[in-house]
Amino acid sequence: MPLPSPFQTEPHFKHGQAPGTAVVLCNLGTPDAPTASAVRRYLAEFLSDPRVVEIPRLLWLPILHGIILRTRPAKSAAKYASIWTPEGSPLAVWTAKQAQQLHTRLAKGGHAVQVRHAMRYGNPSIASVLGELKAQGMQRILILPAYPQYSGTTTASVLDAVYQWAGQQRHVPELRFINRYHDDAGYIAALSGRVAAHWQQHGKPDQLVMSFHGVPERTLHLGDPYHCECYKTARLLAEHLGLAKNQYKVTFQSRFGKAKWLEPYTEPTLVALAQAGTRRVDLVCPGFTGDCLETLEEIDMEARHAFLQAGGQAFHYIPCLNDDATWAEALTRLTLQHLGGWLPVQADAGALAAQRAAAMAMGATD
Repeated sequence: MPLPSPFQTEPHFKHGQAPGTAVVLCNLGTPDAPTASAVRRYLAEFLSDPRVVEIPRLLWLPILHGIILRTRPAKSAAKYASIWTPEGSPLAVWTAKQAQQLHTRLAKGGHAVQVRHAMRYGNPSIASVLGELKAQGMQRILILPAYPQYSGTTTASVLDAVYQWAGQQRHVPELRFINRYHDDAGYIAALSGRVAAHWQQHGKPDQLVMSFHGVPERTLHLGDPYHCECYKTARLLAEHLGLAKNQYKVTFQSRFGKAKWLEPYTEPTLVALAQAGTRRVDLVCPGFTGDCLETLEEIDMEARHAFLQAGGQAFHYIPCLNDDATWAEALTRLTLQHLGGWLPVQADAGALAAQRAAAMAMGATD
């Protein structure tokens, strides 16, 4: 009796077909609904990732399933409900729109490239999207994480999910990965344009705060480049806006647990600014390409409240790039750069027919 194979059955192959090329825009993920049960499923997947929580499994999993998943989902669900839209989760909405914008621009440029979006945690999963693309005949797939700054907790985790899917395939498509674009000129210009447009309408603040998602400080000492790439993004954005060093601050948000994370922390910094007499603060989140829970609830609600309660007079949150046209164009240029040599050309119908005929002559049935 033959042993079961660990590999998935390959999709039906037809000779004489031109190879397809695809791009998958990968974001972190979101619950399917702003409910405790949906959030529990999402958090169970997210917080079980060893890239996200680097604590030995024997110590962490009992804490996760015995405490966190019993207490946190209801609180998080209420937060998600406060920012949920008729279209669904903002992160899912913006990621889907960015993928569609990218597909449209590539098509207008004459490039027959499929573009899909996927989530590292939640739906649509990376594995399901890759499986669908392979079944459609995509033989070359570019993975584009929605994280401008590289981190083992985010970018590398996306790569893990892709490798896990590939490990179950007998015939693996060609794969490419974009690891970072924190200093890409188009990305910086899009950020700058977003801030400048806000200032043109509302005037300039006393201080611009650039808040990035936090990670444990130990990741920096272990060699993760995230901290450095955040500061480079901030420096380039400040230079593009013509800001002096005393006109902006870099902070890190979203702490979790008792360990020391990258500093300075966003909310304490805002409180200190207010207490020191800073009247107006504008805050932008360059590390998020689309608005989500961390920007709309944590920043535009909680951080705003903290600043105003501490004595600040005005707090302006500048939205993420979202469906900004300049950003869509920059993302298209970045994608084309990494698709070099892969861009499909007009298939030669005669050559494909000859290939099919040769295969049939050798005994192929399709």
